[in-house]
Parts: sequence; structure tokens; C-alpha cells
Amino acid sequence: MWKWLHQWAKPERVYQLCGRLIPWIATATVLALSLGGVWGFGFAPADYQQGESYRIMYIHVPAAMGSMGIYAAMAVAAFIGLVWQMKMADLAAAAMAPVGAVLTFIALVSGAAWGKPMWGAWWVWDARLTSELILLFLYLGIMALYNAFEDRRLAGRAAGILILVGIVNIPIIHYSVQWWNTLHQGSTDMQQSIDPSMRTPLRWSMLGYLLFFITLTLMRLRNMILLSERHRPWVVALVTKLVTKETLR
Repeated sequence: MWKWLHQWAKPERVYQLCGRLIPWIATATVLALSLGGVWGFGFAPADYQQGESYRIMYIHVPAAMGSMGIYAAMAVAAFIGLVWQMKMADLAAAAMAPVGAVLTFIALVSGAAWGKPMWGAWWVWDARLTSELILLFLYLGIMALYNAFEDRRLAGRAAGILILVGIVNIPIIHYSVQWWNTLHQGSTDMQQSIDPSMRTPLRWSMLGYLLFFITLTLMRLRNMILLSERHRPWVVALVTKLVTKETLR
């Protein structure tokens, strides 16, 4: 099984696979985000308590869930990279980090914008908000650590260790509203507590954010593969082919 996995983890194969997947996933991303955004912001009814301000949920909730989900995916990649010494796993974790950082930032900013009319304050040192801010610092630290070493293997190993250490923050974020008496609202059951006319566009937005994350990660991974393998014959041949094609135009 692991021999098969290592065969598919070859840089050239991963590069080609990413190239085939990106157009399809990017198209699905545009469709899902458009449907979720237009439906949620244009046609979903106003909330009986929060009025129109609840619509920021269609940005905040997918971003917050994505910020945690991406970190969990990075932890899986980091574990594979450390245990089985797979270079592509380290590159995948590095490719995900900036996307996760951006979604975490969006979650914090949109949460502050939602909190102002609900709580009367842009920011409070609430357990959920503080742990989410720590997640942003973890993302930034991982990115900085990965770029602090010229040796890519050493950089991947160091970043992987930090990723695995920081994974303890994910359950803290998730269960913070249960473990502490916080200002942030408690966990809600989306299946029961949200009206279907509001829940359906939220699901489309969540799907759109997921596909958007995958698209950006695959694009970044392709670029990182080319950079790390730039001296390999297959990369030289690929660049030569592209240059020749551009010259003949």
C-alpha cells in the first residue's frame, strides 16, 4: 500500500494531476460560491432577531470552519511527512498554510463585524476569539518557519513539528464555548436550529469555500513543485516546451 502511495507522490505525477484537477474544481468553486452568495445575500429571509446583519454568517461560518479544517489537513500532511519522509506531504502542508491564514483572518474580521451589532463591541478577549487568534499566529509562525531554512527538507521537518504541536488548539477552539462561559454563542445544530431557507445557501457557501481552498492549494502546490524540482530534467523539458510554444505564437 505504502509503495503505491509513494509512486503517486512523485513530483511529476502530482504536478500533472493538479493540472488536470484545477480547471474542474475552479469551475465548481465559482458555481458554488455564486449560488451560495446570491441565495444567501439576495433571497434568504431576514432573521427575526438579528435582522439583515446575520447574513455575514455566509462569510464567517465557512471561513471559521475552513480555518480549522485546513489546519487539521495540514497536521495529517505533516504527520505523513515526518513518519514516511514524503516530500510531497511537506510541500502540501506548506501550500495549505497561507490559504488557512487568509481564511482565519477573514473569520476574525467577519466575526468582529458581526459581533459589533450583536455584542456592542468589535473585540472581546473571549475564549473562542482568543483561540482563533492563536490559530492565526500559528499559521504565520508555520509560514515563517518554513521560509527560514534554505534546506527544504529541514524546513518541512521543522514546520511539521510546529504544526503537530499546534493541533492541540483545534479542539480548544471547537469546545471553548462548552468548556468556558463565553460571550460567543454556543454551538448550534445546523440541522435543527436554522431555517432551511437560510441553511441551504450556507451549505453552498461552505462547499464553495472548501473548493476554493482546494483550488488555491493545488495551484500553490504546482508552483512549489516547479520551484523545488527546477533542476530536474522533466521541469527543464516542460519550461523549454512552454517557451517554444510562446515563441511560435
